[in-house]
Amino acid sequence: MGLSTSVMDVTTSEVVLDFDRRRRTGLDETIFAEGKSAAQLDVIFGLAYERARALFVTRLSQDKLDALALRWRSLLDYCPVSYTAVFGIPPPLDARAPRVAIVSGGTSDVRVAREAQRTLAFTGTPAATHLDVGVAGLWRLTSRIESIGACPIVIAVAGMDAALPTVLGGLIPALIIAVPTSVGYGVAAGGHAALHALLASCASGITVVNIDNGYGAACAALRALRMATPPSSLHSSTA
Repeated sequence: MGLSTSVMDVTTSEVVLDFDRRRRTGLDETIFAEGKSAAQLDVIFGLAYERARALFVTRLSQDKLDALALRWRSLLDYCPVSYTAVFGIPPPLDARAPRVAIVSGGTSDVRVAREAQRTLAFTGTPAATHLDVGVAGLWRLTSRIESIGACPIVIAVAGMDAALPTVLGGLIPALIIAVPTSVGYGVAAGGHAALHALLASCASGITVVNIDNGYGAACAALRALRMATPPSSLHSSTA
């Protein structure tokens, strides 16, 4: 199915897709929908369709989804919780036990945790999720710590004072990728307090990504998995 001339004339020069990124880095290009018009996204999906390539999309609002051409909307697997979408058919999930755990402090952090989970799933990488286990009710975390610690990589998502990743850093040996979220009142300052707390964490070796960046945390986990896994046993989706 080709692109219409009217759409191509308006926006083609604004779109340059990096279809070679997986070969260079092991990670596919992802489409950050925020700031892009529906017309630009229509062109992007058209180019991907012509190349038979699946795409992962982040920060896609419901309003922008509704403004897309119907032929592309029908090919999107959209998650209204995380504002993410999958265009086309990604690889199936690896049948092996998850090597990444995603842990969130509260239900309010689920949007970011789901973005991380969906990013991993797009590459065929399963994740074990443990939601609403923040340290305000420490028993919720300690009751699951053995299961969480069974994974070599843990993405820990937390807002407010973001104590969860630091506590995990004192309990388990996993690589901990901390994601501060914008959840919180007043001096939480849209996640800046959480970010600063994590950067100053007393637990050694915690890696910190930007506020609400579940996608970035998942990509860091994928890079770590790729470097730790012999090339011959890598899942085909990350080869």
